[in-house]
Parts: sequence; C-alpha cells; structure tokens
Amino acid sequence: MSYDGLVSRYLNRPLSRPAARALRRTPVTPNQVTAFTLLLAVAAGAMLAAGWNIAGGIAIQAVSVIDGVDGELARLKNAATRFGAIFDAVTDRYADAALIAGMTVYAARFEDWPRPEFVGMLALGASLIVSYSRARIEADLPHVARQGNLDRIFGLASRDVRSLLLAIGAVLGQCYLALALVAALAGLTIAWRLAYLRFSPAASAPPSQG
Repeated sequence: MSYDGLVSRYLNRPLSRPAARALRRTPVTPNQVTAFTLLLAVAAGAMLAAGWNIAGGIAIQAVSVIDGVDGELARLKNAATRFGAIFDAVTDRYADAALIAGMTVYAARFEDWPRPEFVGMLALGASLIVSYSRARIEADLPHVARQGNLDRIFGLASRDVRSLLLAIGAVLGQCYLALALVAALAGLTIAWRLAYLRFSPAASAPPSQG
C-alpha cells in the first residue's frame, strides 16, 4: 500500500521518477539507493550540527526526493523484495533520527531557545510514532487504511511534509521552531488516528488469532 502526501505528489515525485528512469539501465540497485539516502541524511545531520544550516536544509529536501527513487527503481527493474521494503523502512527511521539530531544540536548551539533537546526529543518521538501507527494500521486494518480517511484532516505530518518543514526551518536558521512545529503536527496526527479508530466499527473487531 502506498500513499503520497502533498509534497511527494507535487514536488518530490516529479523529480524522483525521472531519476529512477535514468538509473533503470544502470547496475545501481534499489537497496544501494536506500543506503545512499541514509548516508546523505547522516551527512545532512552533521552539516546542521556543524552550523551549516543552509547546506543542511537543502540536503534534507534532497533526502526526501531521493527517498522516493528506490521504490520507483524497484518497480521499473521488477526488483521489489520484502527485504527491500523492510530495509527502506528501517533506514528511513534512522534518517529521521539523524536529521532531527542535527537540527537539535544546531538549535542548542546557535539559537536562543529554552530546552532545545526536549523539543528535539518530542519531534523525534512523535515522528516515529506517526510512522509506526501507519504501519500498524496498514498491517492490522488494511481496509480502513485503503479508505484514506486517516489522513484527510491531520495527515499534514506525513514524512514528506515533515521533511519539507525541517528543510525550510534549517535554511531559515530556525531549527527550534521547525522541530516544535513538527512535534505539534505529528502529535495531532497521532491523536486524530487514535480518535478515528476508537469510534470506527472496523477497528472495534477483536484481533485475529494466530
């Protein structure tokens, strides 16, 4: 099941699809693209921690665009595997951690806000739970996920949107505010999903056994 947020649909995909087509006839594999994306995220986090906020912000958005290349390339090469999907999901979480850590260090070193480490922890925790909640819903309630209702109201904290907000905040030198905004939007997304499922008949059925 694949869902594109607004940023992916109108900004990232128009760039990642041509890139995947360009790589189709090369020896580059989808898993290699996934690994490169993680390395770029780590580099972006290091740039931010060092104070290179503009370069780091541009790199954050580059990570977001390239993150869509591996899946597109896997489809074009007919090379999609379950391992590749899991590898991509795991490295995405590490990439999120690297970017948010870099922005938290930047906020602590170069901005005058209270407790930036606390805001960074909130942003990271909420971001991870948004991804985790979606994975659980897709696994346990695929028919609910297919309806698309879960993202109609507070779906603004999808990963592509979070990445763009972080990128803009980094370029503007406002990492603290970007982290706080991501934490707030992700928290609202989690609350909306839980509230929606609490009163959804499809989610009230007992889990299947074994």
